[in-house]
Amino acid sequence: MKERVTPERRKRLEGLASRLGVRFNNICWLHQALTHTSYANESRFKVEHNERLEFLGDAVLELAISTYLFEHFPELPEGELTKSRAAVVCEASLSSRAAELNLGDYLLLGHGELLSGGRRRSSMLEDAFEAVIGAIYMDQGWMKALNYVIRQLEDHLKQVESGVTKVKDYKTILQELIQCHGENKIHYEMLGATGPDHAKIFEFEVRLNDEVLGIGTGPSKKAAEQQAAKQALEKLNN
Repeated sequence: MKERVTPERRKRLEGLASRLGVRFNNICWLHQALTHTSYANESRFKVEHNERLEFLGDAVLELAISTYLFEHFPELPEGELTKSRAAVVCEASLSSRAAELNLGDYLLLGHGELLSGGRRRSSMLEDAFEAVIGAIYMDQGWMKALNYVIRQLEDHLKQVESGVTKVKDYKTILQELIQCHGENKIHYEMLGATGPDHAKIFEFEVRLNDEVLGIGTGPSKKAAEQQAAKQALEKLNN
């Protein structure tokens, strides 16, 4: 038996769709986009998860950004277009935008993923962002999906317009910021790891001299360090 969207879930998703600026003909597409495989695997019903929509959304995203750059920057050669696209569609930009949209709050997760902080995991947020694009494409077609992508990533596209096409990660930005303020040292330290070998979640902290600036988790040591650096930047900016 196939799982149905409950009235409560439908109401929440319609509220999210309104904030996204999309009027879905079939809200079930958005429901599927925010349903993780771990939830589907644990359900006693037949559940459509978001992996196929993520695959589709990734392709739509690449084409949308490629189309925008091609049309708005006729002077850029192929190599620069590729670099600019990479800067816009990197994990850091997609996961941060997904977090700003609170997509994690709407994700349906299995018990293990829920307990391990899946709602805040950057890779999962990136996947959800792409799956939502796939859902919009299936429900609304190419032009609505294109407009949605450009609207959501407008700030990153403005960086291209200003000539900022270099991809910088949070660790690099933090290091450059600290170097501007004398002889300070940044140090990353692993606090632990949880979960089975095939799905470990790592936890790292970043210290400025002896002060803890941020703590982050991720499916790899590199990802956890990136999240720790991101939290440190947010703290310093505040």
